[in-house]
Amino acid sequence: MNFSWKRNLIVLWLGVFFCSTAYTISIPFLPIFLHTSMGINENLEIWAGISFGITFLASALISPYWGSLADKYGRKPMLIRSGYSLAILYFLTYFITDPYVFIVLRIFQGLLAGFVPASIALVGTNTPEKDVGYALGVMATAGATGNIIGPLVGGVVSHLWGNREAFLFSGCVVLVAALIATFFVKETKLNKSGVRSRVSEDLRAAWANRPLMALLGVSMMVTCSVMLLEPLLTVYVLQLGVSEHEASLSAGIIFASVGIATVIASPRWGRLGSNIGFTKILFIGLIGGAVGNLLQYFFTNLYGFGILRFVYGLFFAAVYPSINAMIVKVTEPEFRGRAFSLNQSSNQLATMLGPVIGGVMGGLIPIRVVFILNGLALLVTALVIYYKKPGRKSSPSQQPAADAQVLAK
Repeated sequence: MNFSWKRNLIVLWLGVFFCSTAYTISIPFLPIFLHTSMGINENLEIWAGISFGITFLASALISPYWGSLADKYGRKPMLIRSGYSLAILYFLTYFITDPYVFIVLRIFQGLLAGFVPASIALVGTNTPEKDVGYALGVMATAGATGNIIGPLVGGVVSHLWGNREAFLFSGCVVLVAALIATFFVKETKLNKSGVRSRVSEDLRAAWANRPLMALLGVSMMVTCSVMLLEPLLTVYVLQLGVSEHEASLSAGIIFASVGIATVIASPRWGRLGSNIGFTKILFIGLIGGAVGNLLQYFFTNLYGFGILRFVYGLFFAAVYPSINAMIVKVTEPEFRGRAFSLNQSSNQLATMLGPVIGGVMGGLIPIRVVFILNGLALLVTALVIYYKKPGRKSSPSQQPAADAQVLAK
């Protein structure tokens, strides 16, 4: 290689960190912004839910298209396109006073997103094979760190300057990510001579690659598992006896503990996966996540619950790097941009559906029972991984019959 993959990894880590931070800055005050700045007084919960979910839906629908362009023209152009587009949209939000226009901007944020999957695809394609697992483990910490820092920064900025000004701050942060991608990211392994495929062809090719489809299903399942608890943890913290005044802070710390555990453990899981295989690491991570969820049923003390969530995070940190590394293993380099974009679609759909399902379940059954169901679902997923082992390489251009033969081995 005529460039340092480690330098590329550091640069992309910073880009994903800034992009993730920018997105999560607005999360703490989104309902308040709709109420105070947009004049929403009725059905505020519905407006907040739509504003939150519509971005993920739009991103899920458009991701395969951006993946197709990435494989044809390069992942770096997708980083630049996404970074500058999002920066402009955040800046425009500062001037918006109509809630319907705000929803439109949120839709465009989803349609023009794609910085993170393009970064992962670039790392997966431009890193030596023996170091891919470690590199993807490191990349997993970028989003986790941004998700921890973002809400904290958003809370401070909105408190000191205002909610609108926080969107300006988000625009500046994501602009830094775009500038990093423009001037410092290098991409070498790219074949521009091929003809860009249609999304319908990509979907058929992905469907023919059964190991890839299995991994996309696992990715959607585990993301739904995480997001299922999004609307329930604060309520559960209240049920543990915490006062309303301290509930938000306590729930925020518990959420952050999982992210901190991810930052600590993901690179180590990635390096271990390179040595013993990512199927085993994914299985361990899913079992750890399942046991962690099941044990949460029995912990009714806030401190014990918080410690358990941290330990759960140490194991669950193995999941996403393993899935990403296995996607690299089961796809050809020229298809990886599309593969990671399809994975992004799966994650975004799960991110949208998870809180809705969790909210409905929390209204019908005790939250402690939701932990049990969540743990059982992860346990079933782990058993499927153990018996199916969807980590064998299969070109997306192969016929379905060929893929069936691979899985039958």
